[in-house]
Amino acid sequence: MSSIKVKLAGMNFLEFAVWGAYLTSLGIYLAGANLGDKIYWFYTVQGIVSIFMPAIVGIVADRWIQAQRMLSLCHLIAGLFMAAAAYYCSTAETVEFAPLFILYTVSVAFFMPTIGLANSVAYTALNKSGLDTVKHFPPIRVFGTVGFIASMLLTNFLTIDGDSMQKTYFQLLSSGIFSFILAAYALTLPQCPTSKGSSASISEALGLRAFALFKDRKMAIFFIFSMLLGVSLQITNSYGTTFIHAFGAVQQYAQSWVAQNATALISLSQVSETLCILLIPFFLKRFGIKGVMLIAMFGWVLRFGFFGLGNPEMPGVILFVLSCVVYGVAFDFFNISGSLYVDKQTDPSIRSSAQGLFMLMTNGVGATFGTLAAGAVVNNYVFSPGLTPSQAIEGWHISWYIFAAYALAVAVLFWIIFRDNEKPKVTVDQAIDDNNVL
Repeated sequence: MSSIKVKLAGMNFLEFAVWGAYLTSLGIYLAGANLGDKIYWFYTVQGIVSIFMPAIVGIVADRWIQAQRMLSLCHLIAGLFMAAAAYYCSTAETVEFAPLFILYTVSVAFFMPTIGLANSVAYTALNKSGLDTVKHFPPIRVFGTVGFIASMLLTNFLTIDGDSMQKTYFQLLSSGIFSFILAAYALTLPQCPTSKGSSASISEALGLRAFALFKDRKMAIFFIFSMLLGVSLQITNSYGTTFIHAFGAVQQYAQSWVAQNATALISLSQVSETLCILLIPFFLKRFGIKGVMLIAMFGWVLRFGFFGLGNPEMPGVILFVLSCVVYGVAFDFFNISGSLYVDKQTDPSIRSSAQGLFMLMTNGVGATFGTLAAGAVVNNYVFSPGLTPSQAIEGWHISWYIFAAYALAVAVLFWIIFRDNEKPKVTVDQAIDDNNVL
């Protein structure tokens, strides 16, 4: 591997290590700090800031501040506020929602744009080196998922003061440290020239021009269902590890390895993602966009349903593992095939705007409303005052069944309403490169 590819692989590793330190495990700490009923807000805000912050930061990077420097600046700010959140948790006698949430929100607001910035830096560097991005970027991007998994496992297995980091605020400090390292590292990356004469506007970056696509009935239906399915995207990130860890409070499961290592178990979901992405070209060619989207939707039904049926003992733990396996299908088949379909169905003049609209509907609007709704369900069935640990577990099961029923209803409606017989033919490299998702 050439030196530039090694550098970019290191950048991707650190980029997603920042996120993996807390994304799937934060709920465990919040529940232990008596903020279980506020978990959904910490994940909802990721969707809210994703609606506008990546576009604004992207325009700044295009016009005024080189992308690698903007990447460094964003990670410096994100790291400072995440470290400040950790410091607050370490010094507060009782952790209050408002100060922790404000510090966390500012950090996330500056982290979310860095995902796109890291891709821009990589594309620019590869082009400068005369390397084909379609061929050389996917193996580099894989190191991002490796970094995410490694950071998750660090949070799960590193013990501080007798407690795993997944139970403590140290996961926030770990994320902040990774951000500081990347802030310094980014300054060593190749320069990315700016285009001060760019006519791109914030409305274009947000994908607002592409709202004209709603005039086409087929595309309008597709985008609406993309939003409805986007509701499912952050639910297990918000509550998956918190649910599994909650079994440790029940005497029957108190000594279970699974209950004590929830973050490690959930990391199988990310492993599944890296493998399922390679299946997309075959399935698109064989079943078309409607078939692949239906597979993704039923994947979400199984993801939630297996959680509802599982427990930390055999054979229940097998259902947890199966939930992690189908997550790769549910997440990748929806995000990647959906974006490919949007690209195929839109005019090149609004291609970027159309992709922005797809992200806005799914990771912005859909994920935000989904996390808010999931929070209402979980707070009602799990975090109601006076529930015993066993009653809380029963509430978790009911919650997962509700989420599965929702995903099933969306799948059935999509099967009945959406019509498209085209089967786009894409290569493996195209599928991976067009949507480099975690």
